[in-house]
Amino acid sequence: MKILFTLLTLLSFSAISFSQVSSQSVLDRLSKKMKTHKSFYIEFSSTTKNSTAGTNTTDTGKGWVKNNKFYASFGDNTIISNGLKTWMIVKEEKSVYVSDADEEEDVMNPRKLMTIWEDGFKNKMGKETTINGEKMHVIYLYPKNPGSVEYHTIILYISKAKEDLKKVIIKTKDATVMTYRLKVYKPNPTIADSKFVFSSKKYPGYTVIED
Repeated sequence: MKILFTLLTLLSFSAISFSQVSSQSVLDRLSKKMKTHKSFYIEFSSTTKNSTAGTNTTDTGKGWVKNNKFYASFGDNTIISNGLKTWMIVKEEKSVYVSDADEEEDVMNPRKLMTIWEDGFKNKMGKETTINGEKMHVIYLYPKNPGSVEYHTIILYISKAKEDLKKVIIKTKDATVMTYRLKVYKPNPTIADSKFVFSSKKYPGYTVIED
């Protein structure tokens, strides 16, 4: 009986170890692939649900990234960053909020969405699933410092064949579930640097507010 228990224990630890190595290797390969893309363009949809608050909203977004610069539109809002300054354009308020780029690095940054697993997480392989006939790795991310963030779990769905990120689910501590579905991903498009500079001529009547 003791021998059987020992064998089962060893097998359990081996399975856990294999799962951790497997999930990390998938993420490492995806990170390596992303680093070869100096620029990219994405289109995505987003659903936010909270059954307690009775919210259920859906939006679409687009993002252009070039090195440390990005331009992202999400619903009625737009954020532009040239790597030094960031402009948050809020259509409903007709306002533009200007700040240093490093202060807003986590806000609507498409590169952050596409590399979210790279810093501050433990990871675990979940059960394989299929989306639209395509087999997916399912990887769970858990923050190493949960007290410093508003979410407790992030779930990644990564194509097994293409090793592309297809879906991200973020679960927050207030029971909100945000789901991002990647519809289009184009690596290394040619993007003019002017894309990442705010032009007041495109937003007449907007109030510019600087930090």
